[in-house]
Amino acid sequence: MPTATMLDQATAMIEKAWGQPVEVLEVLAVRRPCEDPLLRSAMHTRTALAITDNAVAVYQNRLHALTRPGYVPAHYELDRIVSSAADLRVALSESGAYLQAIRRVVEAREAAAPAARAPADRRAQAAVARSGRTSSAPGQVADPPVPSVAAGPPAPGAGPRR
Repeated sequence: MPTATMLDQATAMIEKAWGQPVEVLEVLAVRRPCEDPLLRSAMHTRTALAITDNAVAVYQNRLHALTRPGYVPAHYELDRIVSSAADLRVALSESGAYLQAIRRVVEAREAAAPAARAPADRRAQAAVARSGRTSSAPGQVADPPVPSVAAGPPAPGAGPRR
């Protein structure tokens, strides 16, 4: 049974977060980038992940060909084996970083979702904060305003004056 690649994991994560197939999301990310910048970021990162995922497959196939059972590599092929293995490790690391970046974008979207659901509540809270008053329950009398301190010269402090 083949294991899911990092690209498959990223695609599933994006589809689950936005609730639509990735083909539809690609179109939305290109046509309306300002409406959902997190979607655009996730789709750009997914594109980079697709490139590194392809590189991972190429390096794995090369290593499998050079190290297949019953095959004895020639002396000059040892350098190809080592460099392919190093390239594979780099590509896998890049893929992991891209997958982590997509995970962070999805988490940011989920964290921003409650704020986007109740814009009227946020506006009401902002209005209360600007007015400097707290909302009181019906039937309660608001506290009287506190008199401001009269502006005058500062009180003399301890120590010499210059």
